[in-house]
Amino acid sequence: MESLSATTKIWTRESGAVEKRDVWTSMKRGFRGRCPRCGEGKLFRAFLKVDSNCSVCNLDFTPHRADDLPAYLVIVIVGHLLVPIILWIETDYSPPVWLQLSIYLPFTLVASLLLLQPVKGAVVGMQWALRMHGFDENNPEP
Repeated sequence: MESLSATTKIWTRESGAVEKRDVWTSMKRGFRGRCPRCGEGKLFRAFLKVDSNCSVCNLDFTPHRADDLPAYLVIVIVGHLLVPIILWIETDYSPPVWLQLSIYLPFTLVASLLLLQPVKGAVVGMQWALRMHGFDENNPEP
């Protein structure tokens, strides 16, 4: 049988006092593709590959876990922009299907690709500001 560790972690007010992180500022910096802490260093090393650390303030980006959330958010944003326009055009003008597909599909593809990196940067910035997934310097777990 495994035994529990005898050391207990005691949390005090002083151990919990850490720097204040503004969620909106870090999300705006991430949306621009910049480091959520300093706003100077690059966040991405490739289109959707987050760099390992900031080149200016040396913030470690490896704990981020954006996973599929940016893709879901892009689907919601593009859908909310495109569906009302499609419905308006369809009810008022009723163009042929080939014309609709030749316009809507490329627009959807381009809008999704243009929004994917900024939305992922905003998600990483939000995770840093809220101290999620290892971005907390007082994380009691290794």
